[in-house]
Amino acid sequence: LHGLSVQLAEALAEYWHARVRSELGIRGGDPAGLAGALRAEYQGCRYSLGYPACPELADRAKIAALLGPERIGVRLSEEFQLHPEQSTDALVTHHPEAGYFNAGGRS
Repeated sequence: LHGLSVQLAEALAEYWHARVRSELGIRGGDPAGLAGALRAEYQGCRYSLGYPACPELADRAKIAALLGPERIGVRLSEEFQLHPEQSTDALVTHHPEAGYFNAGGRS
């Protein structure tokens, strides 16, 4: 049950990222298959704190100060973890050249 809830939280985050791309009119270049989606072959990128592209979890406190997650029942622990556990956050950018570890081209 725990593993399923973690995967559902991630799937919901990806769904909202796709919906934002659609509303911005940039979803036309999205890949047709799962393999392309997993390689992020679309315009824009979703960066999650604590992963290699944004390793500093302490930055989550800055975002929390701006957005006030407690308004929706989410709190930040002293270790910069979101509670309830299946909560997620990300920084999303839709620039055409956004990518993970982009050095001279989309990766």
